[in-house]
Amino acid sequence: MVTEFADILVKPGMEQDFIAGAQKSKPLFLASKGCHGMSVQRLVEEPTRFVLLVQWESVAAHEAFRATEAFTQWRANVSACFEKPPQVWHGEVVI
Repeated sequence: MVTEFADILVKPGMEQDFIAGAQKSKPLFLASKGCHGMSVQRLVEEPTRFVLLVQWESVAAHEAFRATEAFTQWRANVSACFEKPPQVWHGEVVI
C-alpha cells in the first residue's frame, strides 16, 4: 500500500470551490480500482494550501487511475482552483 500526497496551492478566494470540487470527486477515487481511501487536509497556517491523500494498492494503481475518465472528471472539478500544478509524490509506511 502506498499513499499519494498532492500538495495543492489554491487561488485565494477559491478555497470553498476547491473543497466542493474535491468532495464531489471523492466517489470517483473510491470507485477506482486499487483505491483504499481519499481525504483532503487544509493547512491551518496557510489556508490556501491543501494536501490530497489517497491510499493506493500500488503506484501502478495510481498511474492507471490517471488514464481514466474519473481522473479527467476530478481535474475538471478542481483544476480551475489551482494556483499552480500540484506537486505529487508517493510514500509508504516504514514504522
